[in-house]
Amino acid sequence: MVANMRRRELLGSTAAALFFGSAATSCARTISVNRPWVQGGAEPPSPVVPGAWRFFTAEEAAAVEAIADRLVPADDAGPGGRDSGCAVFIDAQLAGSYGSAERLYMRPPFAQGTPEQGVQTPLTPAQQYRVGLAALEAYCISTFVGKPFAALAGPQQDDVLARMEKGQVALQGIGSAAFFELLLQNVMEGFFADPIYGGNRDMAGWKLIGFPGARYDYSDYIDKHNEPFPLPPVGLQGRREWIARQ
Repeated sequence: MVANMRRRELLGSTAAALFFGSAATSCARTISVNRPWVQGGAEPPSPVVPGAWRFFTAEEAAAVEAIADRLVPADDAGPGGRDSGCAVFIDAQLAGSYGSAERLYMRPPFAQGTPEQGVQTPLTPAQQYRVGLAALEAYCISTFVGKPFAALAGPQQDDVLARMEKGQVALQGIGSAAFFELLLQNVMEGFFADPIYGGNRDMAGWKLIGFPGARYDYSDYIDKHNEPFPLPPVGLQGRREWIARQ
């Protein structure tokens, strides 16, 4: 999959789902009678600003950025996973409630299940990354004469990821296929999430597929079927041009 992956193939099967779900899982509850609305109680997300890594070490970040660039390679249509901030998004998620599995059921037993049952592991997402990235680096250093993943040539990286996807790479402490799926899922989330979370820098993912973003009102366009939306995308914080004028 990886060696032949193109941006359009990635987008076609995943983009729609990613608009409504991300690494940060939501909780639901039943409301009756009066809505429990409190002004200022919505707990808006804090903008993720690129800078020092919050979870990754420098070596881990280099590996994840390299992986993101192979899964979402740059081309004439736009930047790749690295320049789109996918690793920044994942780093922030792993440093928060997603990384600690705060909203995931994490009690045993952990038996091998069917694919429909999802990942069965006692490791939190943060632990999976810590173990998986260390194992990947150990494998690459052993296989490629001392070179970590980030130092490999592009075709070598593609080959490693393709064999990980098939479960053909022996990683200490974690299944390579499961770790590949986790990486792929989180990279895609970072490429399509609202920029406030650190990924989708300059709304590169949204521009690529024509998604208009978090605009307040579409009433002027709702009846214009099969016509391209004429306005640029807007994030939860607006657009960079607007922020610069404030």
